[in-house]
Amino acid sequence: QVHIEESGGGLVQAGGSLRLSCKASWGINRFNAMAWYRQAPGKERELVARGSGSRETTYADAVKGRFTIYRDNAAKRVYLQMNSLKPEDTGVYFCVMGNVNWGQGTQVTVLP
Repeated sequence: QVHIEESGGGLVQAGGSLRLSCKASWGINRFNAMAWYRQAPGKERELVARGSGSRETTYADAVKGRFTIYRDNAAKRVYLQMNSLKPEDTGVYFCVMGNVNWGQGTQVTVLP
């Protein structure tokens, strides 16, 4: 069973940036689909960004223009670059590879 691991979360002031990183124990090359979800306290999990091997990407309206999902095959990682962070971006962020393989999540907290 593949193990998915996220990192890069933390505490940041509004307007700041973070880059989340995701790696898979099998490497990422065998996965075309990649995605980041998030779950805020008391809310349902929601899709933040999605990408595929064809490099097509989709973003939630709330993060368009601020977040970028991309993969670095050489580094064997998928990233979520988050800029101009807002307090409403606070939550646990999950990486999903191949649509079904989820990590445990990494906490992002954005202070006002």
